[in-house]
Amino acid sequence: APRLLVFRPGDRITIVAKRRARLMFLAGAAMEGPRYIWWNFVSSRKERIEEAKEDWKMGRFAGVPGETEFIPLPER
Repeated sequence: APRLLVFRPGDRITIVAKRRARLMFLAGAAMEGPRYIWWNFVSSRKERIEEAKEDWKMGRFAGVPGETEFIPLPER
């Protein structure tokens, strides 16, 4: 099952996989202020999350190349 882990500067980690696994590492300087996450949307402003919900419903996001299926916005 997919997992998201956040490590702090100076953390020492060991990763062991019992079977084949895919890992993706994202790194960079920590961003200031809070972050809000809802479904596939992340923003530093709650209002922008609401705008993104409406934009998704109205089809204002660009499609994914090669994909034709539309995924509806979750109820909650």
